[in-house]
Amino acid sequence: MEGKLPYYMVYPMPFIYDDERLDRRDYEYMRSLYPDTAKRVLPYVEEECDRCDGPDSMIYDEYPDQLQLRLMSGRIYDRVKAEERPFGENDSAQEMKGVEGQQFRRVRQDWLRDLIDVMLFQELYKRRSENRRLRQKFY
Repeated sequence: MEGKLPYYMVYPMPFIYDDERLDRRDYEYMRSLYPDTAKRVLPYVEEECDRCDGPDSMIYDEYPDQLQLRLMSGRIYDRVKAEERPFGENDSAQEMKGVEGQQFRRVRQDWLRDLIDVMLFQELYKRRSENRRLRQKFY
């Protein structure tokens, strides 16, 4: 009987497969830290991704088509512009001082479209990695 180990010693790491839950918790926490503008845009991004999601969707291709991604981004942008109140339209340009004291203008042409692109690509990355993890075979 001396050679037997207690149950908890036989399996010393019971939560080794708990990474999914920890990843999800971290992801949700980071999303809670988004600025207000990003929080307002996020439902539109998720809705568009849900609409395009499916087993044979182009978002799961090895290299998704850039034109389709830009079209998705454009649809989100159009919906946000139509349904939300203006997002600081008076921030069209800022003056900054250069290293040697020279003045130059930094133009912020369409920051909302850039924000939507980044949020869309991040959401697609998350969905692709979840899909890849679900399709793994352990045999």
